[in-house]
Amino acid sequence: MAGGWTPDGAVQDQIDDTIADAVMIARARMPAGEGETHCAECGEQIPEGRRRAVRGVRTCVECQSARDARQVNPGINRRGSKDSQLR
Repeated sequence: MAGGWTPDGAVQDQIDDTIADAVMIARARMPAGEGETHCAECGEQIPEGRRRAVRGVRTCVECQSARDARQVNPGINRRGSKDSQLR
C-alpha cells in the first residue's frame, strides 16, 4: 500500500537499490589481475593455495582479516522517493 505521493512498491525499490549498491561496492573491492607472492603489508609469503583460490590476492590471511575488520558500513541509501525524504 502506498502512502502520500509514493507509488506502490516504493519501499521495496529502495531496499533493492540499497542491496544493488552494496553488491557493486563489494565487487569493486574484489582484487583482480595478477596476484602477489608476498603480502603487500607485512611481507610474509602468501601460500600457494590462497593465491590459487583468490584471484589477484595482495595480502596474507592475517592482514586481510585485519583490513576486513576495519571496513565501514556503506551507509543509507539516499535515493528514496521525495516523500520519504520529507519525513
